[in-house]
Amino acid sequence: MATITAIKQQKHNPQRVSVYLDGEYAFPLAKIVAAWLKVGQQLDTQKIHALQNEDEAEKAFQRALRFISYRPRSQAEVQRKLAEHRVPAELAANIIARLQEGGLLDDADFAQRWAADRAELHPRGARLIRMELRQKGIAEEHIAPALDGLDEAGLARAAASRKARQLARLDWPEFRTKLFAHLGRRGFDYETAAEACQAAWQELQETTN
Repeated sequence: MATITAIKQQKHNPQRVSVYLDGEYAFPLAKIVAAWLKVGQQLDTQKIHALQNEDEAEKAFQRALRFISYRPRSQAEVQRKLAEHRVPAELAANIIARLQEGGLLDDADFAQRWAADRAELHPRGARLIRMELRQKGIAEEHIAPALDGLDEAGLARAAASRKARQLARLDWPEFRTKLFAHLGRRGFDYETAAEACQAAWQELQETTN
């Protein structure tokens, strides 16, 4: 058995403390893990190992929190991030469940936000958005509702209008070829892209004549 003789907050990380046993530095812990410890308390080897394991779990959880703080993430993205840091699968599953319970990780909401962002800021077709969401590890059950009601024709016209300004000096055949290829890369089907090309060309003619 060892006796806790001091619990000191770390200077460079106020969320962590240093635990001293029998007058000597023993190990660091997250403050939340050490919350129930007190000077004079005795710890056996089993308890020390349990505290250190709990600390590793808390560090992994904080790492996941930082990862999702920069932008919304899918469950698969968080799983991959934790795997990169060699977090055990069982612990990773517990962390993901904890994030989901707290409303911080929601694939359905992620899909809705992703589709809305693409529609508003980077117009592209449902086919490409679906592919992007699949790459993020989103299940089809969440993808389909996110794409439901997407104005494919309107998005194609918006994407075409933006690109058309760069192609304004071209004649119709070359304009159509380049703009059609651009819309294809954006995930629009043949018919939708063809109609958007025609509309963009007519818009250009009206503004330049």
